[in-house]
Amino acid sequence: MAGQVLFITGAGSGIGQLSAKRALASGWKVAAVDVNQQGLDALGENSPTLIKIPCDITDPAAVENAVEQCENILGPIDRLTNAAAIMPLSEIMDQGRDMIHRIMNINYGGMVNVSQAALPRMLARGHGEFINYASMAGHWPILYMGAYNASKHAVAAYTEVLFHETRNSGVRIVCVCPPIVATPLLNQAKSCWPKIFDVFPPITPETVLDEIERKLPGKSLWIFPGPMTRMSWVLRRWIPSTVWRLVHRIEKR
Repeated sequence: MAGQVLFITGAGSGIGQLSAKRALASGWKVAAVDVNQQGLDALGENSPTLIKIPCDITDPAAVENAVEQCENILGPIDRLTNAAAIMPLSEIMDQGRDMIHRIMNINYGGMVNVSQAALPRMLARGHGEFINYASMAGHWPILYMGAYNASKHAVAAYTEVLFHETRNSGVRIVCVCPPIVATPLLNQAKSCWPKIFDVFPPITPETVLDEIERKLPGKSLWIFPGPMTRMSWVLRRWIPSTVWRLVHRIEKR
């Protein structure tokens, strides 16, 4: 895989940053995208294998420019990873419309902007890997996570339809749905910490990335890292009322 090009959003922290570091260590060329310049700088200096692109993914023009810059400097994108997200938690009625819209604009709207800018190029070449992060929050809504759940449900639905619309295109589409992951994103939940986070401890970002690499050669849409993640997805689909009873029991409300 050495010499291939990764375009990744959310590269300034968490899973996005670890993905970029792993790719660089494996000989990939990386276009690292984030609004967090300090986080991007942790990846090292710009080089023939790394370009750091400060970019607000909610700005379609900025995203188009970032994709153009990547392909002009590093070459055609082989893997596109949408890892950028925010996760402020609150009861829906306390969160306020501005924050709710911001969560949706970044987590879903930003992913759409990146997809629209880069995916047509990949489809035209008939080659590449397209990775979206929906998380289990895209399937299992819980208390205090309504806005975040809605944004990740949108990512999951978008990616599922995209997967079927681009069948036999040569571009591998996957939707990654980890449970809670031990990354700095969890710090945004400290002001309204769901008790369920303590019942189901976070998995490591390394576990998530290892599972992605294991499943990418396959054909399935969904990737469920973690020991109980797929079972949680099945339970939510088949017995949602039981799952909600569990949530209320854990949260004691």
